[in-house]
Amino acid sequence: MTVSRTVPGTTSRASADEDPLPPSSFALDRRTWKEIAHLLINLPVALIGFVYVAFTISVGAGLSVTVIGLPLLAFGLAGVRMLGRWERARARAMLGVRIDEPSPPLGSRPLRKGFLHWVRRSLLDPVAWRTALYCFIRLPWGVLTFGVIMVGLFVLWPVLPFITRALTAADRVMVRGLLSPSDELERRIAELESDRGVVVDTAAADLRRIERDLHDGAQARLVALAMGLGLAKEKLLEDPEAAAAMVDEAHGEVKIALQELRDLARGIHPAVLTDRGLGAALSSISARCTAPVRVSVELTERPAQAIEGIAYFTVSELLQNISKHARATSATVEVWRSADRLLIQVSDDGRGGARLDAGTGMSGLAERLQAVDGLFVLDSSEGKGTTVTVEVPWRERVAQP
Repeated sequence: MTVSRTVPGTTSRASADEDPLPPSSFALDRRTWKEIAHLLINLPVALIGFVYVAFTISVGAGLSVTVIGLPLLAFGLAGVRMLGRWERARARAMLGVRIDEPSPPLGSRPLRKGFLHWVRRSLLDPVAWRTALYCFIRLPWGVLTFGVIMVGLFVLWPVLPFITRALTAADRVMVRGLLSPSDELERRIAELESDRGVVVDTAAADLRRIERDLHDGAQARLVALAMGLGLAKEKLLEDPEAAAAMVDEAHGEVKIALQELRDLARGIHPAVLTDRGLGAALSSISARCTAPVRVSVELTERPAQAIEGIAYFTVSELLQNISKHARATSATVEVWRSADRLLIQVSDDGRGGARLDAGTGMSGLAERLQAVDGLFVLDSSEGKGTTVTVEVPWRERVAQP
């Protein structure tokens, strides 16, 4: 079973499989020696971090009145992020603290949205600023831990494991508190930016499809119709019978053009969905599926128009997949509401084996659902059919004036 959730982001908590801390003892075991090494390394590492951060902020802030000041500060903060990554790696290796990497800074591609946008987003990056604070705090802490451990190695040897455990406990608190991702808010912002890109790309693709359908379909047919009517007008007095035949042919072309325009309009937003809701709309598209489809829509009220449209086109695409690939003899479509979510389940008894690989229709559908905080679950075993469960927010319908 494959699950695609909106929410591809990282988590801000330490991993559940983080190495448990054994009880302190008088023995200097391998783990204690690693912690001692970590505390001794604190001083040179903290010194490097402090000098880098102090130089970056002082130079960037001092030159902020010039054109190059803020870009220099932005690049410096990108380097601060790298310091945070190295510190997380050191904590994982020597302290057993496993913390997920923060999501990339928003607007981290300068060429995609413009250099000034990247500078602005980098200057507002909370991860970089918290890492800078971490580097400032670490210098006095590094001096303290280095001194205490050196004294412990030569004077307080019997209680050195207990001192080490107490100092590394404070280290773990600082790493988790200042080098972890910015909790749910940062993840959610990153998700929304990613989803916005998906929405823009999907809308652009839909506009290109509509333009292509108009150009190659109804527009070409209407041009030919205009030319035919022009020829019929010329022959009206000379050869009325030929002119009548051409008018009859043009009449047929008009009917075909109207049908193409109706199909195109249905692809944008079907009238039956607007007028009669999901039940009638899904029954209409299920009739075009190559396999018999049983439709069950259990809704006492209608969701928002945007959610209805998403549900309609999701089921439409899934039924098209059944017609093209499933070789099914029957299928079912079920729609119901659970609390503030709209749930859709489309299943068939076909050959199964559908996958959610990148580039497939299923993956594209899952990405579009991510843009509305949707959930896409695919269960498709070879020879056992396919079941797709979709969950999207309900969102109340706004009354029309």
